[in-house]
Amino acid sequence: MTTYPRSTRPATDPAGLRPYLRLLTATQFAFNTGFYAVLPYLAAHLGDGLGMAGWLVGLVLGLRTFSQQGLFVVGGALTDRYGPRPVVLAGCVLRIAGFCWLALAGSTATVIGAVLLIGFAAALFSPAVESETARAAVAYETSTGTPRAQVLAVFSAAGQAGAFLGPLLGSLLLLLGGGFRTACAAGAVVFVGVLAGHARLMPRGPRRVRRGRGPGAGSGEPREVFANRPFLVLCLVYSSYLVSYNQLYLALPAEVEQATGSQEALGGLFALSSLLVVAVQLPLTRWSARRVAPRSALATGLAVVAAGFVLVPVLPGGPAGLLPVAAFTVLLTLGQMLLVPAARGLVPDLVEDRRLGLATGAMSSLSGVAVLVGSAATGALLDAPGPVLWTALAAVPLAGAGIALTLPSGRGAGEPATTVTD
Repeated sequence: MTTYPRSTRPATDPAGLRPYLRLLTATQFAFNTGFYAVLPYLAAHLGDGLGMAGWLVGLVLGLRTFSQQGLFVVGGALTDRYGPRPVVLAGCVLRIAGFCWLALAGSTATVIGAVLLIGFAAALFSPAVESETARAAVAYETSTGTPRAQVLAVFSAAGQAGAFLGPLLGSLLLLLGGGFRTACAAGAVVFVGVLAGHARLMPRGPRRVRRGRGPGAGSGEPREVFANRPFLVLCLVYSSYLVSYNQLYLALPAEVEQATGSQEALGGLFALSSLLVVAVQLPLTRWSARRVAPRSALATGLAVVAAGFVLVPVLPGGPAGLLPVAAFTVLLTLGQMLLVPAARGLVPDLVEDRRLGLATGAMSSLSGVAVLVGSAATGALLDAPGPVLWTALAAVPLAGAGIALTLPSGRGAGEPATTVTD
């Protein structure tokens, strides 16, 4: 069973979470609040504020995504090697430096350097926090009987709350006349708080010891992850979800503009998605976690996502033509709420605990590659007739749902790690 320092031992509290889990959940909220206070306004700053050409703005944004999503596997591997604390702290320091640098950057080279630093910071702390949350959720399930998916659902809801609050914070600062540099400073301040909190509260120097499951279990080499067929199947399933979810930023804007003549309604649709997660994620997961096996939750969630794609060309346009895209947003979000906690909860069952960080990072990195390929394919279809585009998009989560049914059903409590603290 997982053990923690005295300050993070199991405790009864209103949220039903251990103090350590509360710290990790608050971390996710703070990360997204600070990040989304800046990111939504970056493109406008680069184009209008710095006068960059459109293709260069796209390149800068793409480099930021690559330095983050593509390098998650690096952050995960470092977490396995050194434990979550130094990796999270290093990521916070780099994110603070990146935001400060971005606020002052005035040339293409300095902007690229700043966004690469910002992205790599997330590639460090996100896999560390996500893998540690999954590990702690398994331990909590073992000690209390609470399904791990419920704990992971709290984590997801906190992230969405931060993603909702962050743009509001950034907008408020811009409305008050602070400008983009002030938004960057606010984001940096948030991460200063995260850094201070984790330096004070996060366990020091964990060494994880795990009993092997058979010959070679103790070797702990990366090939144990990349040659693990069930884990790679899970990555493929998760990739089908992320390719679908990315349509919020690719196919949805094009459909909204075609239906209404502008993209002004996008902000309301994104807010609807975030608010749904904040309001519905916990009761939905509380219901599903005790009644639906993880692979069934994955398949069902992806089927719901597919239904959202199918409805876009089928439903008649409502007020201002937004009924189909609103239905798509709702179903995509409901599917996300079903499948994401299930996917994250399956990872500890499929890989050795000593490689949980690497596996968490690898799942994100491999899915990021799939999103890159899927975005290129979707871009080529954007000019196709609506039924062709949305039917093709629906095929992706449907295929993922079928593949999900080949996964192990999930052991539930599993065999959690043993953590020894210095």
